Amino acid sequence: MSSGYKSSQDVQAMFGRIAPRYDLMNRLMTFGQDLRWRRFLVKRLALSSNATVLDMASGTGDIAFEIRNQYPQAEIIAADFALPMMQVGKRRPTGEKVFWLGADGMKMPFSDDKFDAIVSGYLFRNVPNIETTLSEQFRSLKAGGMMATLDSSPPKDNILKPFITMHLKYIIPMLGQIITPDPDAYAYLPASTMRYKTPQEFVALMEQAGFINVGYQEFMFGTMAVHWGQKPR
Repeated sequence: MSSGYKSSQDVQAMFGRIAPRYDLMNRLMTFGQDLRWRRFLVKRLALSSNATVLDMASGTGDIAFEIRNQYPQAEIIAADFALPMMQVGKRRPTGEKVFWLGADGMKMPFSDDKFDAIVSGYLFRNVPNIETTLSEQFRSLKAGGMMATLDSSPPKDNILKPFITMHLKYIIPMLGQIITPDPDAYAYLPASTMRYKTPQEFVALMEQAGFINVGYQEFMFGTMAVHWGQKPR
């Protein structure tokens, strides 16, 4: 089941090109709210103090660093297949407090039942197969482990849809042209949002993968959502 029209290699190269300005674009596109959503995601995990956590598709490490902030004793692996993104993260002030690893979310190099939690931000919208990626996370979680993910959602059919669509189709690509070396990336990313699953559809995919206690919280007029679920004990 595809969540976009770029190949994995194209997505990998695209994120590598935009890595130096990725954090700035996230703050501008979300009016600075993305950090608040990541804090909410980490709080939903309710981890033990010494938990082992994987941040898959970590990018520059925003979620990994928030886990470190909330759980100073946790063991944190930040993994991504776009190495330039992680290189930016490693240079951030707390970059040395996270273990960085090159890895693909559809074929994770980890043993079964390894992690207390697996988190991600904007992973599932960019993978060729959502079901495979969910299956990999389910496999790698310990029994009772938690997964949580932040991603965008297609605009809802309501009075705000024309304004949200305009922001996605015109404002974000315009910012990309001004700020990043790869303006095409910020045409692809809004387009992938328009094609992506609704929050309810993603709940169904999580449940089909075996997760229980699945829930979600929407933000920014329903254009962003944090989903969470648990591997049965």
